[in-house]
Amino acid sequence: MSAPVAAAQQRRVRVAARALGRHGLVHAYGHCSLRLDAGRFLVGPPRPPGLVRPGEACSVVPLDGPLPEGVLPEVRIHREIYRARPDVGGVARVQPPRLMSLGALGRTPVARHGLGSYFHPQPPLWDDPLLLRSDPQAAALARRLGGARAIVMRGNGAVLAGDSLEMAVVLAWYLEDAARVELDCLATGLDAPAFTDAQSAARAVWAGRLLERMWEYLTHDDPEAEAGLPQTA
Repeated sequence: MSAPVAAAQQRRVRVAARALGRHGLVHAYGHCSLRLDAGRFLVGPPRPPGLVRPGEACSVVPLDGPLPEGVLPEVRIHREIYRARPDVGGVARVQPPRLMSLGALGRTPVARHGLGSYFHPQPPLWDDPLLLRSDPQAAALARRLGGARAIVMRGNGAVLAGDSLEMAVVLAWYLEDAARVELDCLATGLDAPAFTDAQSAARAVWAGRLLERMWEYLTHDDPEAEAGLPQTA
């Protein structure tokens, strides 16, 4: 029998979903999930993330077998990433507006400022604008993601893979800011410099409560948010 899902794990998914909605990183569509153990993950309710209600039940999805009834078809993307990446503890599927525009150009943001350095040199592109709703497609996307923190889907948003669900949500905000900077640079017509490997390695860190401070910002005033990052142990 599978281990029960703790109330705190359900709450983490709901808080993350509402944070994505509150900050315009999703709209009617999008979803996020939390790895539970080696064989299961927890995904938010199949409704607009920003409208997820306090206490609303999330769904447990096994890494093997079909998607449970009621789980959104694109959640198979999460499943394939968890299968391929034991290091990933949380996944977010988002459609932020500036990244959507940049992706429609067939581009992904280059590491040109501090927050962009987390995706150095730039996220890979999934060059297919259609909905992704088959297991072979999801497996191919996970392979294209490789060891990166994000993959941009042409004209269709992005997927973030974090050490934790909270990191995946924070990275979604970072990626949208990187897209903003990239579009602004493109608009000038000038050749903007990019971070070097060494600069990105030195900048893309989490010391100084960088993750915690952004998580606090993204979840401020949420009815179920806890002070600081949730305990993941």
